[in-house]
Amino acid sequence: MKKLLAFTFILTLSACVFYKKDGIEVKIKNASSEAITNVEFTTTEKLDIIRIDRIEPNESVTEFLSMRKNKTDGAYSLTFTRVDGKKEISGGGYYTNGGSLDHWVDFIVEKDTTIVKFDAPIY
Repeated sequence: MKKLLAFTFILTLSACVFYKKDGIEVKIKNASSEAITNVEFTTTEKLDIIRIDRIEPNESVTEFLSMRKNKTDGAYSLTFTRVDGKKEISGGGYYTNGGSLDHWVDFIVEKDTTIVKFDAPIY
């Protein structure tokens, strides 16, 4: 009985330690020569939003977007404003049943484009 109790305790403890958070890590790098402002990263459901006021040139920001409230399928979107006032929207990726298929996404904002990279799930 003691062995069963000890096994149950260890199993419970390891489940808590290795529990995967519901969400995705996002890294946004401003590789342009001008600051970007009003940066927002969210999902289609827009239940949680990462907001960053300003990212300077050659600066990057890493945040974690919680998706605990998400319930459906959808995609991710990054919205920001360039120095000339032009608002840009970049989208991509996919999540299902409210859960991310990827661990992280990187956005690299360049002078005239935004590059998006997701870690590829291994099945």
